[in-house]
Amino acid sequence: MHRGAEGVLNYHERTKHTPWRYARSPETLDRENQPAPFRRYVGARAHRLPFLEKDPQIGFNGLFTRAGKEERPFVLENTAAFLELSLALSAWKSYQDSTWALRINPSSGNLHPTEAYLVLPAMGELPAGVFHYNPYIHSLEERADLDEGLCSMIRAGFGIDGFLVGLTSIFWREAWKYGERAFRYCALDIGHAASCMSFSANLLGWKATLLDEAPDSDIARLLGLKKTRWLPGEAERPEALLFVHKSSEETVSRGVPAEIANAFDDLHFSGEPNPLSEEHREWQVIDEVSRLAEKPVTAREEARHVDAPYLYKDVPALNAAEAIRKRRSAQAYDGKTPMPREVFFAILDRTIPRPGCAPFDMGLRGPYIHLLLFVHRVEGLEPGIYFLLRHGGEIEELRKRSKEGFLWERPVAVPKGLPLYLLEKGDLTSTAATLSCRQDIAGTGAFSTGMIARFRHLVEENPYLYRRLHWEAGAVGQVLYIASEGYGFRGTGIGCFFDDSVHETLGLTDDTFQSVYHFTVGTPIEDRRMLSHPAYHHLKGGIPGTMSVDTR
Repeated sequence: MHRGAEGVLNYHERTKHTPWRYARSPETLDRENQPAPFRRYVGARAHRLPFLEKDPQIGFNGLFTRAGKEERPFVLENTAAFLELSLALSAWKSYQDSTWALRINPSSGNLHPTEAYLVLPAMGELPAGVFHYNPYIHSLEERADLDEGLCSMIRAGFGIDGFLVGLTSIFWREAWKYGERAFRYCALDIGHAASCMSFSANLLGWKATLLDEAPDSDIARLLGLKKTRWLPGEAERPEALLFVHKSSEETVSRGVPAEIANAFDDLHFSGEPNPLSEEHREWQVIDEVSRLAEKPVTAREEARHVDAPYLYKDVPALNAAEAIRKRRSAQAYDGKTPMPREVFFAILDRTIPRPGCAPFDMGLRGPYIHLLLFVHRVEGLEPGIYFLLRHGGEIEELRKRSKEGFLWERPVAVPKGLPLYLLEKGDLTSTAATLSCRQDIAGTGAFSTGMIARFRHLVEENPYLYRRLHWEAGAVGQVLYIASEGYGFRGTGIGCFFDDSVHETLGLTDDTFQSVYHFTVGTPIEDRRMLSHPAYHHLKGGIPGTMSVDTR
């Protein structure tokens, strides 16, 4: 067993929810110290970015497939579009005296622990440098300058033109509400954000490739995290580093060449991070698991993809950019509208990794995630428990470890090429809701799912893969969000579920496989009491109450 693996496995056990005991979290929410939703760097020069005058006119299927797109040049307008369609605001909502922002990238509790940084070459009037992206005003905050020599070194090190994007987590933003389980949720959010960038890049003829060989320490060096004076409890943890390049080209490096990382040690980083809360509560178990799950230098490992076309060629009326902008988390479902089975199959088919298709070609290992499905209202399919194998190599082990008496049948209606199996017939609406911490939304949609990951042996091999399993689950969740929206339904990620009760439902008796994320899809009930406002209407002073939003 790898050193540190036992501690990560213990963290996972410790933070499981059960019907009689939830993972440790605050007894009450300290509203006075809710973390500010937006990070900014005081004293750093801010470069306001242009907004798209017109969205890319690409059909819904073009979100996933890469062929046939114009590869746009790496100029400021296109980089701004990349951010606008991946990490920017999507809308504002208000109810009574409260106003809050929604973003393109979803987040547990809309708390947004994920921050993004870009390492850019010179783009017109924008100098080459390291920048923090501030979605509140759609701007790049200049933290460090890069000279021409370092820019040339980066270009030579990766062998092609492009730029770097780094993602970090602020654990406090999630722990404020969710306590010890927050480490899991931050990792899920990284998977969502990276997938959003993969989709957005694809619309520009670009690809975001995960630099999966790079250690966390190199990411921290490039982003200046070690040179930043963090306030107690508000430090950012390095997570993912991606290289954005043209889709037709491949980078020669999936790590950070040593001479580049060393050169960043000599940079001066400007700006002071704004305070997020006046007071903090320490969650030592999060600091400990973060340390144990730190990623070292690792060898590249290619993912296993299914080299087959998508099952359904028909494209929804919603185009790609509309699906991105309109994505929301449903708060309630109507509990009655059925989903056409072709739509159900099409949504599931989008979650299966394929070469040259976003977002799963970004460079994640695996796939290690499968879908335990509770089918409630799908036309032409018996209600019951189903299982989708996102790769077929584990079917025999899963059958052996699952409950005796499961059917493992392929219904006649299921198209060839979709590895979907019926395990048990019956009305599982109440069961699904109970398993998801008694949340009705898991039973009132068309279907819900628990994401079942191969677990123990991966964490024992490399503890950092614990984070990667959650990244993959977040990526699957983002596909479910986008596909549901595209086909006229709506999804919702669910981080609260009774872990071992899910395992008992499937018949799992150890931690060879574990549930890491839940999700549900259906026809939403819109809350007409809430008012909606355009994403950047606040820049024109147009949202009542917006000035009370705490950006500290």
